[in-house]
Amino acid sequence: MFSRRHPFLFFSLVSLTVVSATFVIITGLIVGGGAMFKASLGTEYGGRSGNVGVVEISGLISSSKEVIEDIKAFRKDADIKAIVLRINSPGGGVGPSQEIYREVMKTRLIKKVVASLGSVAASGGYYSAAACDGIMANPGTITGSIGVIMEYANFKNIIKKIGLTPVVIKSGEYKDMGSPLRDLGDKEKRLLQGVVDEIHSQFVKDVAMGRNMDEEKMATLADGRIFTGARALDLQLVDRLGNLGDAIEWAGVLADISGDVVPVYPREDNMTVIKKVIQSLFKNADITGAITDNFGFVVN
Repeated sequence: MFSRRHPFLFFSLVSLTVVSATFVIITGLIVGGGAMFKASLGTEYGGRSGNVGVVEISGLISSSKEVIEDIKAFRKDADIKAIVLRINSPGGGVGPSQEIYREVMKTRLIKKVVASLGSVAASGGYYSAAACDGIMANPGTITGSIGVIMEYANFKNIIKKIGLTPVVIKSGEYKDMGSPLRDLGDKEKRLLQGVVDEIHSQFVKDVAMGRNMDEEKMATLADGRIFTGARALDLQLVDRLGNLGDAIEWAGVLADISGDVVPVYPREDNMTVIKKVIQSLFKNADITGAITDNFGFVVN
């Protein structure tokens, strides 16, 4: 058989066929405006005939751009009476988390906003949720983790063992602070601790304001520990227990929606759809590395 006599060539032809088929699928998505993928999703993305907008915050919060754009779009849409933030995130960068918090705080002056906590909504995920008019969690949701962390790896001993000598030229005393090539000095540790403490104070102040809770009381819960959704309810960190559907119905009640409460999701642009298709086709191959979001250093 050809496959046995020329295994490498056979494999190459098969691979080329698969890649060609994939290219045809992707080209169809581009030319067809994503119609194939939208059809498979049903009515969720097929139209905007709804009255409660659902914005998803998933994974590490490294950027706030898409979330804020979705919140703004629903805020400006006269047909949307309330917004639900569906959060499945362990946290992320301080800046993006604060940006989402601020946008939600502005939005709740105009429309009701409810947070629905999924499997985990901790640290920056809870930061975002705290700005909402109400928070709903599952009994087993992992939440809390109100705190800030900054960490780095020290490779000094490894560098020494392999016989390398780092050379650093800098413009100021602290310019290479946190370098993995050397230990932190006492002054540097105090400086970084001051930064962490300052951000922590901002975190506590914001979530206390969002939850309408005494800041001192919130501070007693803000030591980095996690809570289940059931325990968070006892501590007034969340308001109700329930799933996403319950949160959508609750948002409808808060917004005084008469009749059916119908959720609507943001439309996905074609490039996002294509990216998901590629990741699905090559999820076990190295090619996904080229299209997967790269997350940088995170402090939260």
